Amino acid sequence: MPATTAIALPDSLHDRSRDSAYPARAAHHAATASLALETRHLSRAAAGKVLLDSVSVSIEPGEILAVVGPSGAGKSTFLRLLNRLDEPTSGSVLLNGEDYRAIPPRVLRTRVGMVMQMPYLFPGAVAANVAFGPAQRGESLDAEHIAGLLERVGLPGYQDRDVRNLSGGEAQRVSIARTLANAPDALLLDEPTSALDEASMHGIEELLLGIVQERQMTTVIVTHNRAQAARIAGRTMVLQAGRLIAIGPTNEVLHDC
Repeated sequence: MPATTAIALPDSLHDRSRDSAYPARAAHHAATASLALETRHLSRAAAGKVLLDSVSVSIEPGEILAVVGPSGAGKSTFLRLLNRLDEPTSGSVLLNGEDYRAIPPRVLRTRVGMVMQMPYLFPGAVAANVAFGPAQRGESLDAEHIAGLLERVGLPGYQDRDVRNLSGGEAQRVSIARTLANAPDALLLDEPTSALDEASMHGIEELLLGIVQERQMTTVIVTHNRAQAARIAGRTMVLQAGRLIAIGPTNEVLHDC
């Protein structure tokens, strides 16, 4: 792999390219309450194998960062560490400067939502799936709120539909609505379109971009599809064998790596 000018070593946590590339976005972020994410020497090992090795990155509020790399590079491990679905062996994750180990896991996963490759919906009606997260906290979503979330993800009137009768694209939209029901500050996307046909993939991409821009949610998307990274993300980081080898503006990184 040739060298790239978009390299960011662990000591280089603040990529200057972000400031020059997105001045208007940076000004807007100053007026929002979006979540900043930062990892410091984040590492994980399991069964004697290093899965992620001292990865340090800083993600601006409202930014979309893509994570690419070959199979086994540590992409999903990195994502799962961001909301403690897995525990780091060493290093830390900061949310607005606060170590996330000081935040109860349930609260953390409400603030940092995740959409998986497969939706994993619960048996029953769509509405019950959308309302699941708040219900776990003893909160209830009224019918109007559920209807509004489903309309936003392109599924108006789907409240009473059985999840068994949904297409793959529809099921992923329900999964997104279920995540949004928690009103997260940040969104983690693990190959959210890899199991979908091309038309559904582009539909989900358009949906996610609209939602992220509306809510100014900090977003990290893992994808094997470099064209998707180019369509969605302002910056991209490249992992290889668990190590961060490049980070910077997406077009530069994808050109050089």
